[in-house]
Amino acid sequence: MKKYTVIICLFFGAVLFAQNSTSNFEKPTISIGLLVSDMEASLAFYTGVIGMQETGGFPVDSVFAKKSGLSGGVPFKVKMLKLENNEAASEFKLVSFGNKTLGKEQVIQDQNRMRYMTIFVKSMAPILERAKKAGVSILSEPELTVRDGRQFVLLQDPDGVFVELIGNK
Repeated sequence: MKKYTVIICLFFGAVLFAQNSTSNFEKPTISIGLLVSDMEASLAFYTGVIGMQETGGFPVDSVFAKKSGLSGGVPFKVKMLKLENNEAASEFKLVSFGNKTLGKEQVIQDQNRMRYMTIFVKSMAPILERAKKAGVSILSEPELTVRDGRQFVLLQDPDGVFVELIGNK
């Protein structure tokens, strides 16, 4: 009985703490949208190579697109991905107007905008295997490590966004 009392007290304490938080943010995560030229190619990269999970998606009609300022009235599609399909995971949204890419930059400093993301993984092996199978080039030197000894791998998505992977070999 004492064990359950402690668990109940901890639960209600967490609820009260969450209600009394001074943060103005509803969630402690960020939902990021990335404009892509080819939705299918990007989905294949982020789900098939990186290992993200598709968790949903929706169309945005021309009326909402214009009123919201997201486009000049051009409708578009959004696919939502997560590293893990759970409530606490950040959302990574792929957005496509069907535009073709103008070309990839070769290095991160080529343009000012979102250029790269870092994903921490438990094991690099399955991602490297999927990248090789998909014909995705590894841009970093082989066996490159960061200060704590974990492996560092740099890939590039179909539109040129750099994806840093840090994890165990």
